[in-house]
Amino acid sequence: MKKDRVNGILIGIFYIVAAASAVIAVLLYQPLLSGDWYMAVVNGSKTAILVGVMNDILLIVTAVGTAVMLFPYVRLWNEHSALAYLCFRFMEAVFIAMGVVSILGLLGLSSDYGVGQFVNEGAYHQIGSVLQSFHAWTAILGPNLMLGLNTLLYSYLLNKTEIIPKRLAIFGMLTAVMVFLAGLLDMFGIIGSFSTIKGIIALPIAIYELSLATWLIIKGFNTKKLEILRGSKSYAE
Repeated sequence: MKKDRVNGILIGIFYIVAAASAVIAVLLYQPLLSGDWYMAVVNGSKTAILVGVMNDILLIVTAVGTAVMLFPYVRLWNEHSALAYLCFRFMEAVFIAMGVVSILGLLGLSSDYGVGQFVNEGAYHQIGSVLQSFHAWTAILGPNLMLGLNTLLYSYLLNKTEIIPKRLAIFGMLTAVMVFLAGLLDMFGIIGSFSTIKGIIALPIAIYELSLATWLIIKGFNTKKLEILRGSKSYAE
């Protein structure tokens, strides 16, 4: 029970750190995601952007951390669904990492622009546009679509295991559908990546993750339900 309590606190901390680092990274990347991205280094934004990269790396670590830490609990209901959740969570982390690479590529181009190290300015700007587009697509595929899928799966499993309040888990499933829908609407150009509408649709999943984190830190898992699930699994094996 003590181990479950510690694990719950760690998972909660991971979710909070992941949410904070994701927001910080997006804010610090703005000089490279704007129309005059090539001026980012000249304007003195290099250090801030690298801090954003470090926050994205922290996001990747904590995303993987939540997946690894939560897996032993959600697998108590259905191991195949739990493995699917684990894979989709890892895929989310992979897309985030790919986005980081595109940011570093843009930063390198901006540095070259600052010292005049480019041959064809037209091709130079085209490469920058491609990297910006690449980053935008990784943001849709990772923190939208993959996040929606893995949140739907683990929230469903949490709902079935009842190791957290059912209402909280059901709320998680609803927010998962919403963030997935936000990604689809962005993918087909119906809403913008940084539009207010997308923010409204995607915001509930952040509220859910912070609510889940708070519950796990303060209350932890339902130990009685865990005992029943573990007893049933041991008997089945």
